[in-house]
Amino acid sequence: MPGRGSCPDCGSAELVEDSHYSQNQLVCSDCGCVVTEGVLTTTFSDEGNLREVTYSRSTGENEQVSRSQQRGLRRVRDLCRVLQLPPTFEDTAVAYYQQAYQHAGIRTARLQKKEVLVGCCVLITCRQRNWPLTMGTICTLLYADLDVFSGTYMQIVKLLGLDVPSLCLVDLVKTYCSSFKLFEASPSVPAKYVEDKEKMLSRTLQLVELADETWLVTGRHPLPVITAATFLAWQSLRPSDRLTCSLARFCKLANVDLPYPASSRLQELLAVLLRMAEQLAWLQVLKLDKRSVVKHIGDLLQHRHMLVRKAFRDGTAEMDPGEKELQGQGQEQGPEEEDVGSSSLELPVVKRPASPALLLPPCMLKPPKRVCPTPPVSTVTGDEDISDSEIEQYLRTPQEVRDFQKAQAARQAAQSVPNPP
Repeated sequence: MPGRGSCPDCGSAELVEDSHYSQNQLVCSDCGCVVTEGVLTTTFSDEGNLREVTYSRSTGENEQVSRSQQRGLRRVRDLCRVLQLPPTFEDTAVAYYQQAYQHAGIRTARLQKKEVLVGCCVLITCRQRNWPLTMGTICTLLYADLDVFSGTYMQIVKLLGLDVPSLCLVDLVKTYCSSFKLFEASPSVPAKYVEDKEKMLSRTLQLVELADETWLVTGRHPLPVITAATFLAWQSLRPSDRLTCSLARFCKLANVDLPYPASSRLQELLAVLLRMAEQLAWLQVLKLDKRSVVKHIGDLLQHRHMLVRKAFRDGTAEMDPGEKELQGQGQEQGPEEEDVGSSSLELPVVKRPASPALLLPPCMLKPPKRVCPTPPVSTVTGDEDISDSEIEQYLRTPQEVRDFQKAQAARQAAQSVPNPP
């Protein structure tokens, strides 16, 4: 047949297509020689010249997936199935993993970073679709270090140029509180510690919103704040039985880890609640402390917005005109008028209420102490280089030279005059 070349053995041009095991082959009809067999990939010109294409020259080499990448893709799919994510989430996470693996810095990274990359792709997918998932949950599933995970997460977001929204605090509270083992009776949880999920979740959300309004969440990891708010909400729903329970025991009963700063966040929340309790008349006579204020959390949250405005003031806000007028009147009143008024009427002196505290982040109210660096000890040897500006200070103008000569001559003349007897 013309256009198909000739047989390499006998030189005949009678070549026919023969299907052997569902694979098309060119066979010489005169001698039976198989001209083409087992070709992986060919190009148009190679087919015309009847030449086989080696695998290194074909497109198959570029599409090869390494064992490490195959293992990572399987880990991405397995993690999505463990978290029970929708199929679309799995496809997106796999696509992100493949895009990230194309960068040389990821392909040559250590095995620990490649393992963390699996969780980063899943977390990015969940954040983009507003699926409540925390970084700590994935680190627990992958047995990964939180610092390594957070660093890799930021690197992948920057490399791929992704727009990842921040996690909604309300969704995070719902997801995190759902993992607590305090909503069903069990041998490890006494009956007096079991609480209704909806009541506890509602009060926890109110406490977290209060912490957000008073700068306790800004710039901080949310889980310690949520843990402290959940503990206070749980205590306030039945304070008579739960006030003796500590935060560490609460986390042990709930089967959750106790974050390190949770105790500090708890004390800060209690301090805010005490400031709010001072604004209610029926709570001022009780002289509440950080333990007894838990009993009245329901009343404080009911009037939360009004109490926060009365207990705190903005650090940038100016003093009200009424306060300025009262302060001016107090300064104008002399001590004599005060003595006359007190002696004639003998009325009890009412102290002016204390001004509200500043509503500022804790880092500004209690800034950390900075170590003052010791100044370096400089030793003058006389061999230092003198700058041009310093040299100019020693150069004298002609007028200065004449003045200096006159002063020197007057000094010598005064020394030469003998002292009178």
